[in-house]
Amino acid sequence: MEPENTGIDLSCYDLHSHTTASDGMLTPEQLLDRAVEIKVTVLAITDHDTTDALPAAHHYQQANNLPLTVINGVEISTLWEHHEIHIVGLNIDITHPAMTELLAQQSERRRARGMLISERLAKAGIEGTWDEANELAQGGEVTRGHFARVLIARGVEPTIPKVFKRYLARNKTGYVPPQWCDIPDAVQAIHAAGGQAVLAHPGRYGLSAKWLKRLCDFFRQAGGDGMEVAQCQQAPDERRTLAQYAITYGLKASQGSDFHQPCSWIELGRKLWLPGDVIPIWQDWSLKD
Repeated sequence: MEPENTGIDLSCYDLHSHTTASDGMLTPEQLLDRAVEIKVTVLAITDHDTTDALPAAHHYQQANNLPLTVINGVEISTLWEHHEIHIVGLNIDITHPAMTELLAQQSERRRARGMLISERLAKAGIEGTWDEANELAQGGEVTRGHFARVLIARGVEPTIPKVFKRYLARNKTGYVPPQWCDIPDAVQAIHAAGGQAVLAHPGRYGLSAKWLKRLCDFFRQAGGDGMEVAQCQQAPDERRTLAQYAITYGLKASQGSDFHQPCSWIELGRKLWLPGDVIPIWQDWSLKD
């Protein structure tokens, strides 16, 4: 967790994490306990297209007086130029009608996609995955990650990357094109709910430098506030490149582990620091315990 000497050592901020409300493996309570153990002091819970984990997280934090600030967040799935792009909302009012209506629409889209994925897998001879994926989701949103875990449990493939490569990635047997909202709709809902819109993990979309710059420019013109510059798993020069894009396009910088489950390569708070010449997304926040 050693920061660059010229950077801002604020690794106590982790502004991208998931729980069992979407495709995370830990309950909200377990996630908070882990964050405290690792000494993360500001944690945003940003489940995919749902805020269901947040009431339980706040209750648990307050009931146990945990030394941790929980930030209301969400990760909204969008489509841009045939690419699935994720937009994180931070400090949102989870009861605002603009947010609840958009997430209800997203939930229905996700459910419809999941059922089609199950049908496609059934045609390939892998039947009954919808019920098992729902059981794994424990009442939360069913994602492709849940289908991957079903196939691993059945012994079809040994790891999630291998399941995606063979069955769930674009043009594979179980792939169904998503029908998400567009970026301006996501940004508008986040702003209506009083939050900040952040472009999630820009380096993970497989875009060339030219197209990534186009995305950053489009996002800013749509009203975007920031972009994730620091993740715990990055190519050596990616953080510096993303920091420069943030400066060029007038976006604030965020950081987050995108934590889903305990594992050796991604951990809450790990390697989260920002280069010194960016403006942190939290610069004007007034944090409360």
